[in-house]
Amino acid sequence: MPVTDAQQSRIATVACPFCATLNRVDLARLEDRPRCGECKRPILLDRPIAVSDANLERVLAGTDVPVVMDGYADWCGPCKIMAPVLDDFARERAGEVLVIKLDTDRNPVTTQRLGIRAIPTLIVFRNGRETARRAGVTPRQELDALVAAPARVT
Repeated sequence: MPVTDAQQSRIATVACPFCATLNRVDLARLEDRPRCGECKRPILLDRPIAVSDANLERVLAGTDVPVVMDGYADWCGPCKIMAPVLDDFARERAGEVLVIKLDTDRNPVTTQRLGIRAIPTLIVFRNGRETARRAGVTPRQELDALVAAPARVT
């Protein structure tokens, strides 16, 4: 019997924005308003979630849906242009895609390891592996296409 979309696993590992505890969240149950297992505050997945050198690998390894990571810096003008596009994307695709953000200035280890040389840089991951990348301001239609694109062979 084929597996339907409703039966597929949609689990994400996310850091609580208040206490930084990693939580496994069932994205199929977002309407139940997930809360942090430690501090009990809400985990809001309708917006980009911050990641760091310390937790990115665990977030990627523990997430079944595509992950879109925004490598940005607070001082970057193009990053500020990209932010509302990613906010809208995260809100509209909540439960289907996990949107995360990495401050490249505060997380130099991951920035270097991923070879981020321009900001903003969007990287799509599936099953913990990079499948697509785009540097610069990306229009919404191209963001949707980037996530929908098949994994590239590296």
